Amino acid sequence: MAADVRFFGPGRPQTLSAIAAAAGASLPEGADPGRLFTGIGALQSAGPDDVSFLENRRYLPALKDTAAGAVLCTPDVQTAPPGCIALGTAQPYLGFARVAVLFYPAPGPAAGLHPTAVVAADAEIGTGCEIGPYAVVGAGARIGAGSILGPHAVVGPGCVFGPGCRLHAHSSASHTIAGAGVVLHPGARVGQEGFGFAPTPEGRYVTMPQLGLVRLGDGVEVGANACIDRGSQQDTVIGPGTRIDNLAQIAHNVAMGRGCVIVAQVGIAGSARLGDYVTLAGQVGVAGHLSIGSKARIGAQAGVMNDIPEAQDWVGSPAWPARDTLRAMAALRKLGQPPAKKTPQ
Repeated sequence: MAADVRFFGPGRPQTLSAIAAAAGASLPEGADPGRLFTGIGALQSAGPDDVSFLENRRYLPALKDTAAGAVLCTPDVQTAPPGCIALGTAQPYLGFARVAVLFYPAPGPAAGLHPTAVVAADAEIGTGCEIGPYAVVGAGARIGAGSILGPHAVVGPGCVFGPGCRLHAHSSASHTIAGAGVVLHPGARVGQEGFGFAPTPEGRYVTMPQLGLVRLGDGVEVGANACIDRGSQQDTVIGPGTRIDNLAQIAHNVAMGRGCVIVAQVGIAGSARLGDYVTLAGQVGVAGHLSIGSKARIGAQAGVMNDIPEAQDWVGSPAWPARDTLRAMAALRKLGQPPAKKTPQ
């Protein structure tokens, strides 16, 4: 099924040579490098002018029946039907993502300030920025060149966003220093007060002033309705390239390294530390003040209550190393089985 032109516009035609270059693929002998393609599609729906991909070998039957004009696949795949050009590449899905951007690049800013936007007199707006309807930019804030603020987006006083940032509709940031290419999806909240308070003997609570910031590295993306609290006495830090999915909660003083993947509904409690390229699957909960080593992977709905070393896979609640959890589950199943009936002698 082709991308709906009402929302994505028509694809930008690309030559076979440009497609191969973007995907890091080799052109087969005899292929016309100047052949034009107009879009992308799944194996089952792509047409002769579309590019598709195959990475999982379970879809080989779909490849045999595809009408796609070209398919990105690993070099060992030799089953493309007649008329379909097989473009060999080590990582077909990554190549397909890069090709898709060729056909459907993200729209650039429509430079200008909407009449309903409210921008403080001393705010700095870089060249070529798009400031949308009812957007607000606070006193002393700085927005880098070529950035987009969608409808009702709010950038609080003193915040800094580097060039090429995109703050989608109804997202907001306060107490935030962000690098280049940062994306806040609709409804994302960054920099609000962290959940810190001290109980009194009378059973009341005194809010602890949250005096830190949020620091977002280059290329960080924050999903819709996700929340990142600012630090209390130190900063909350999200490393470059990290991707945070929708509805995640990052508490005050959390620090994570580069390239982390935080999937939907994850909750990370205060002062937890994550290394580089950590993956937390959906609904993982991480207790406060813990350390998770670089390249660790935590399975969905795990409850992390202990430090996790580098490059380990943990699952379960409470989370254990994956092998230990699987052994425990196997033993539990055996305990639940009825005793074997004795055969009469």
